[in-house]
Amino acid sequence: MTSTFPDISISTDRLVLRPFDATDVPALTEMMNDELITAWTSAPHPFTTADAREWALRTAPAERLAGRGIVFAVTEFLTHRLVGTVRLHHTDWRTLSTEVAYVTAPWARGEGYACESVLAVARWLFRDQKFERLELRTAADNTASQQVAQKIGCISEGVLRNAWIARSRTEDGGWTDIRSDLIVWSLLPEDLDEVRAPQTGGTGYAAAFPGWR
Repeated sequence: MTSTFPDISISTDRLVLRPFDATDVPALTEMMNDELITAWTSAPHPFTTADAREWALRTAPAERLAGRGIVFAVTEFLTHRLVGTVRLHHTDWRTLSTEVAYVTAPWARGEGYACESVLAVARWLFRDQKFERLELRTAADNTASQQVAQKIGCISEGVLRNAWIARSRTEDGGWTDIRSDLIVWSLLPEDLDEVRAPQTGGTGYAAAFPGWR
């Protein structure tokens, strides 16, 4: 029998993390066409409404049902506006470990939402699901994502050399692929005891998001 995460929502003081639905498609389309997200993820570019609909209504639910992980739409509690996404993937049910990836909408950066949402998922993962390891991989030049990892208490474990393909702007306004190292971070249940409440004012826009390939 395939192990799966429950179909749930997670709430914090400012956010609600829930499954995607059809109402998220326009905001998801706009968010994923942001230049920084294009640069640091392998999401299709341009990211069309059809891409957003496929991800929100088919791919994301299938991730959970197949036991590969779970995808959350991160929304503001008061406005219900889409803040970003948090995704658990590459889940190993034998070792109780999984990898987290996150994306934050341009308008929501600098508010500490990435830290708040990832910490909420980590607490749920460790306390309710009894997982033992959460892993995060960030491109070497993605300093904002690295700041999120540090703020939530992750420990840097090393570098995977030349392991990622990022994207860079060309002189004619297009995009070209560039090789990048990946920094591997981890968070264990005992690490959460040392993490204080997430601070506002941080940045957080994108982590490596391999599943978009």
